[in-house]
Amino acid sequence: MSEFNRQKIVESVPQKGFFGHPKGLFTLFFTEFWERFSYYGMRAILVFYLYYEVSNGGLGLDETTALAIMSIYGSLVYMSGIIGGWLADRIFGTSKAVFYGGILIMFGHIALSIPGNVAMFFISMVLIILGTGLLKPNVSSVVGEMYAEDDNRRDAGFSIFYMGINLGAFLSPLIVGSVMDYSFHLGFGIAAIGMFAGLVMFVFTKKKNLGLAGTTVPNPLSATERKKTLTYIILGITVIAILCATLIPAGILTIDSFIALVGILGIIIPTMYFIVMYRSPKTTAIERSRILAYIPLFIAAVMFWSIQEQGATILANYADKRTQLDFAGIHISPAWFQSLNPLFIITLAPLFALMWVKLGKRQPTVPQKFSLALLFAGLSFIVILLPAYFGGTDSLVNPLWLVLSYLICVIGELLLSPVGLSATTKLAPAAFSAQTMSLWFLASAAAQAINAQIVKFYSAETEMVYFGVIGGASILLGILLLIISPKIQSYMKGVR
Repeated sequence: MSEFNRQKIVESVPQKGFFGHPKGLFTLFFTEFWERFSYYGMRAILVFYLYYEVSNGGLGLDETTALAIMSIYGSLVYMSGIIGGWLADRIFGTSKAVFYGGILIMFGHIALSIPGNVAMFFISMVLIILGTGLLKPNVSSVVGEMYAEDDNRRDAGFSIFYMGINLGAFLSPLIVGSVMDYSFHLGFGIAAIGMFAGLVMFVFTKKKNLGLAGTTVPNPLSATERKKTLTYIILGITVIAILCATLIPAGILTIDSFIALVGILGIIIPTMYFIVMYRSPKTTAIERSRILAYIPLFIAAVMFWSIQEQGATILANYADKRTQLDFAGIHISPAWFQSLNPLFIITLAPLFALMWVKLGKRQPTVPQKFSLALLFAGLSFIVILLPAYFGGTDSLVNPLWLVLSYLICVIGELLLSPVGLSATTKLAPAAFSAQTMSLWFLASAAAQAINAQIVKFYSAETEMVYFGVIGGASILLGILLLIISPKIQSYMKGVR
C-alpha cells in the first residue's frame, strides 16, 4: 500500500470519538469483544468437555490426548491466519475477512452446542479454525490502518483494543463455566450468541466509523493469478481428501501423527514466510532490515506464548485436579480460572497505556519490552512449582498460587502482546501488511504446536521439573534478548 493510500485511509476515519482515539476503534473494540467472548467461553470448558466421562456430559477422552488436542486446536486457529491474511491482502480486503470469519465462527459454536459425538467436535473445529483465521489477524490490521505511522497514540490504541479483547475473555468463562456442570452444550450455545452479537455490531457501525479502513486490497491478484490460484486450491483440497480417505482407515493418520505433523508445520510455515517476504522484489531495503529485526522478536514471542497458552491446558488441568475448589465459603468452577488472565489485563492495561504515553520516547524499546516479558513469563512458572516443593504433589493447592502465577504472566503479556501487535503493523512490508499480522499470530501457532508435544511430559510426579525447565528456559532467553536488544533496534530503522 502506497504512503498516499495510507494517508487517504487515515483521513477517511473520524479521528476523535473513542477515548481520544479514532471513532472506528469503538467498532473494532466491541466486534472483537464479542468474538473473544465466544471463543474464550468455548475454550474455558472445552478441555473438560474432552476428558470428562460421557456420564458427566463429556467425550471421555484420555487426559493427555485431550491436552494435546487443545494445544493443536489453538495452534491451528492461529495457523489459519495465513489463509485469512492472504485472502485479505490479495482478494477481498480485511473488512470482508472479518465479516466472513465471524459467520464461520458462529456456525462452529452452533455445531458444538448440538449434542453429538467426536465427529461433531471435529466439524466445529474446522469451522472455528477457518473463521478465526479470517477474523483474528485482520481485525487487528484494520486497527493499525486507522493511525498514521508516526501517530503517538498508536501503542495506546492497541492497548485499549487489547483491553476490549480481554473484557470479553473475562466475562465468558464466568458465564459459560457456571453452566458447565448443567450442560456443556448450553455453554457452547452461549458462545454462539456472543459471536452473533459481534457480527451485528460490526455490520451496523463499520460504514460510519471505519471509513476506508479495511476496504483496500493491498496486493490484488491479476486475472491470470486468480485462475491459477483457484486451480491450486481445488487441487489441494482434492489431494487432502484423498490422503485422509486413504491414511485414516489404514491407521497411518492418527491423532498422534497429526499432532506431530502440526508441530512440524508450526516451525516450517513461519520460516517460509520470512524467506518469501525477505526475498520478494516488492520488499524494499529498509523493509528487509526490519524483517531481520522481527525474527528474534518472533522467537521470543513463541517462547512467551508457549507458557501463556498453557493456561488453557496444563493450568486448566491443574485447576481441576490439583487445586482446592472449595474456598472462602464458595465452590469454584475450574473454568473460572480462565477469567484471571483477562481480569488482570483489564485492570492493568490502562495503566500500561498511560505509562507508555507519559514516557513517550523515553520508554523501553520493543526488544527490551519483549525481554522483560520473557522474564515475567518464566517467573510465573517458577511460582507455580513452589506448592509442590513446599507441600508435595498429594495435597490440594491453595487457589491463590494459581492467581499469583496468572498475575505475573499477565505483566509479561502486557509488555509483549499489544506492543507486538503495534510493532508488527509498523515493521510489516507494505505488500504483506495483513500477512505479516498473520505471521505475528503464527508465533502463538508455533508455541501451541510445541506445547502439544511437551504436555505429554506433565504429570503429578514431573510437575516441579516440568514447570522449572520451561520457566528457566524463558528467563535465560529473556536475558539473552536484553543483551542483544540494541543490535535488534538498529535493524528496525527508526521504528520504536
